[in-house]
Amino acid sequence: QVQLVESGGGLVQPGGSLRLSCVASGFGFAYLPIGWFRQAPGKKREGLSCINTAGTTFYSDSVKGRFTTSRDNSRRTAYLQMNYLKPEDTATYYCSTEYPPSCNDWSEYSPSLGQGTQVTVPG
Repeated sequence: QVQLVESGGGLVQPGGSLRLSCVASGFGFAYLPIGWFRQAPGKKREGLSCINTAGTTFYSDSVKGRFTTSRDNSRRTAYLQMNYLKPEDTATYYCSTEYPPSCNDWSEYSPSLGQGTQVTVPG
């Protein structure tokens, strides 16, 4: 079973950038889709992106054009590059493999919460 650990969060000024990492342990990372989602206090969990095993990417409208997801199977790591950050991006960010392999209907899934990494963009 693959376990994931997120990192790379922090405090960044509006308009700034961060790159989050999602490192996997265990066998099979290359055969799994990786999705990113976030949870802010008092707000609904929000799916952000999904990258399938072929490397095809999908994004929510709220981050399309600002966030980019990628994966490096040799490092068993997925990334979420976040640019032009806004105060409303403040949340705890998570990655998960709990999606269909193709990422079909990915935004309808509600994966389990892991450790997460906090991103804060002051308003």
